[in-house]
Amino acid sequence: MSDKQKIIDLENRIHRLNEIGMALSTESDSNKLFEMILEEARNITNADGRTLYSKNETGDLQFEILRNDTMNTTMGGSSGTKIPFDPVKLWVDESTPNQSNVSAYVALTGETVNIKDAYEEAGFDFSGTKSYDQKTGYRSQSFLTVPLKNHENEIIGVMQLINARDKNGKVVSFDTDMQEQIESLASQGAVALTNKKLVGELKTLFEAFIQLIATAIDKKSEYTGGHCSRVPVITMMLADEVAKTKTGKYKDFAMTEDDRYELYIAAWLHDCGKVATPPHVVDKGTKLETIFDRIELIKTRMELLKKDQEIAFLRRQLNGQSNIEFDDEYKKAISELDSNMKFLEECNIGGEFMKPELQEKVRSIGAKKVNIFNREQPFLSEEEIQNLNIPKGTLLPDEREIINDHIVITIEMLGQLPYPKNLKNIPEFAGGHHEKMDGTGYPKGLNESQMSTQAKIMAIADIYEALTAADRPYKEGKKLSQAMRIMGFMKNDYHIDEELFEIFVTSGVYKKYAEEHVAKTQIDEVDEKFVLGKE
Repeated sequence: MSDKQKIIDLENRIHRLNEIGMALSTESDSNKLFEMILEEARNITNADGRTLYSKNETGDLQFEILRNDTMNTTMGGSSGTKIPFDPVKLWVDESTPNQSNVSAYVALTGETVNIKDAYEEAGFDFSGTKSYDQKTGYRSQSFLTVPLKNHENEIIGVMQLINARDKNGKVVSFDTDMQEQIESLASQGAVALTNKKLVGELKTLFEAFIQLIATAIDKKSEYTGGHCSRVPVITMMLADEVAKTKTGKYKDFAMTEDDRYELYIAAWLHDCGKVATPPHVVDKGTKLETIFDRIELIKTRMELLKKDQEIAFLRRQLNGQSNIEFDDEYKKAISELDSNMKFLEECNIGGEFMKPELQEKVRSIGAKKVNIFNREQPFLSEEEIQNLNIPKGTLLPDEREIINDHIVITIEMLGQLPYPKNLKNIPEFAGGHHEKMDGTGYPKGLNESQMSTQAKIMAIADIYEALTAADRPYKEGKKLSQAMRIMGFMKNDYHIDEELFEIFVTSGVYKKYAEEHVAKTQIDEVDEKFVLGKE
């Protein structure tokens, strides 16, 4: 070969190595990375057999891909065929390295081993290879076994090539030039695999941290536990169905894997601002609850009133005034006090709606006088009356404002993070789930045209989870028919997106979610036509 041809060949090899390096750096699938490495090794050496091992968690060599052209063997990788061989042990026992196996030796020492003929090699045990050859009629001859080292010079795997072939198909040894190219390829492959592993580990850590935050928020209150973990489930189920639709205004909506991941993370973080919400507000299970449920103070007061009645009754007896009329009067008074207390306890629980006449009754009871420590005062304070007369739920307007403010804090928190390009929309997706189509939502009062499809999807998921959740302080989880009926009204009032809600219904997402995450007692028949306004 002329010098000119050698230079051309060298340039071609360098160019090819650069190309494979770029390809390896952009590939995210581990199996494809392994296969690209071995395919390029075949291009360089025309090796008949090719095996790639990776170090597993126990420190042994695990088979990842096995290829042999003559034997028509394709195992591991993306082939779908499992490799039936046990990992290669690097240690015979705790103190004895397995240096008789060539792959183990390379993994232990980090040295490349180039063998011209395994049958003539005395340094390693090839009895297993010879036994395989005898059974199959194959002839294993030349071996090139190369370590895969990461950027810290740690062995992360081994590549083994068998039977290099010349242009005529004759088995030849792996020459020095081949060895250098394979070592360079192995180095590039190791870096790509290490980077892939590091990215994967960082991704796992990132997701675990996010889920840790969400879990902490859910644990903050016994009444909202699981909300942060359930909303992502509904969100992704609905998003996938929207991506399938071929008609309507969402027919062009599509998601890449990166898009799905971005939405998934946003769904997990949609309530992260609740970390700053005071526990006594988040956990206000009854109308009078702060650090403790103040209904107990009212019970004590009521017991004082009952004691006053009892004392008056006993005094009449001592004065000889006891008769049936007085007995009945006493019993009536006690019964009325017990009835009032039961009524106040029921009011304290909270609910979907409190009628005005019930609110007036609370005021009437509260206006009655009670003598405590020789000081006459109203039975209920103005603040207690205000709490007990909360018309919906358990929160006062200012407490509701504190709760609502969590979305502002969510947006502020998420807006401060340095997102990579594929996650830059997380603040908008997560921060828009309380907005409404008619612009009456919060915190920004966005309307339909100002919201992303993802935020609209998350809004539906958040509402449905809240309606069906069985862990709210003032209500039981609604049956599906009730929840969907309410959401149908919300659609009619332009609070949620009409077309997205229709997909939510017709695709059966609401049922699929309920089958896994809603109590069986809540699952009933839903009149979908009525809900969609198509009856």
